Amino acid sequence: MTKITIAIDGYSSTGKSTIAKQLAKALEYVYVDTGAMYRAVTLFAMRNKFIGGLKEDIEGLVGALSTIVLKFIYNEELGFSEMYLNGENVEKAIRTLEVSKNVSRIAEIQAVREILVQQQKEMGKDKGIVMDGRDIGTVVFPDAELKIFMTASADKRAYRRYKELLDKGEEVSYEEVLKNVESRDYIDSHREFSPLRQAENAIPFDNSDMGLEEQFERMYNFALRIINKKGR
Repeated sequence: MTKITIAIDGYSSTGKSTIAKQLAKALEYVYVDTGAMYRAVTLFAMRNKFIGGLKEDIEGLVGALSTIVLKFIYNEELGFSEMYLNGENVEKAIRTLEVSKNVSRIAEIQAVREILVQQQKEMGKDKGIVMDGRDIGTVVFPDAELKIFMTASADKRAYRRYKELLDKGEEVSYEEVLKNVESRDYIDSHREFSPLRQAENAIPFDNSDMGLEEQFERMYNFALRIINKKGR
């Protein structure tokens, strides 16, 4: 079957990773969660006191980037790849609200973006990939055959994230999560380097009132139409 590149961009907590995993599995494609990569760098920065305290040391973080090794390792029991930071499985550690509070700040650093974008381009050079993030269709794969831009109302996204964090045992308030969602929206959309924006030829996809099954069916059909057209 003809292989294509699928780029899924959008705001935080729109369910990009969930739907991207489903698509990749159905198409037997490689799935890459670029958000996990930025979260892993954020966790590294927090652990090493480059960010998260009273003072930031962005210059120190940039100088330490060469010591960061990121890998996705497939977990057969879970059915998807998990993020490893310097040999440590950090899949759970990178999903906390504390990391969420700092990830947009790390993601706006040019040196961080340049290194991760280079790695992402290498991962998708042979197509057959589903990648989600903030700048996949605009920067990483501007020639992707299928680009989707996901959005939903801030309150719906915050509620989803709130429930997810509660299910993981975190003690958070809905108001705290909503504030984080709105803050990330602003930072992601206004940063100087690779701001979040919808690519000109991306399909807008508002899932505020849409279940997972309907989302998957729609996106899967988008992909099949393009794959079948290219295969003729």
